[in-house]
Amino acid sequence: MKRKMLLIVPALLCAAAALSFAQTGTAEGAGAAVAAAGAVAQSPWKYFAAALSVGISCIAGGIAVGQIGAAAMGAMSENPELAGKALPYAGLAEGICLWGFLVALFILLI
Repeated sequence: MKRKMLLIVPALLCAAAALSFAQTGTAEGAGAAVAAAGAVAQSPWKYFAAALSVGISCIAGGIAVGQIGAAAMGAMSENPELAGKALPYAGLAEGICLWGFLVALFILLI
């Protein structure tokens, strides 16, 4: 349970921080002067939030894959039949990075 929380909490904090920065960024960008083409100038906070989202989620995913990979290799050294059951968990941990990328993509597009 403690390890799950170690993986879930950084991902949620990353998403919350990124969304809060994106909300303040769009509010600041909306008040900017309108360019000649009619486009609203974008705030740099939007890009900072996207970078923060990807960065923190990739660090958390790397920590998770390192711990899960070490445990999986240790288990497979004792019982080689566990290879098919242990390695998919490393793929689940890599999903943390994917969610961080998706949050960053939504911040930049919306």
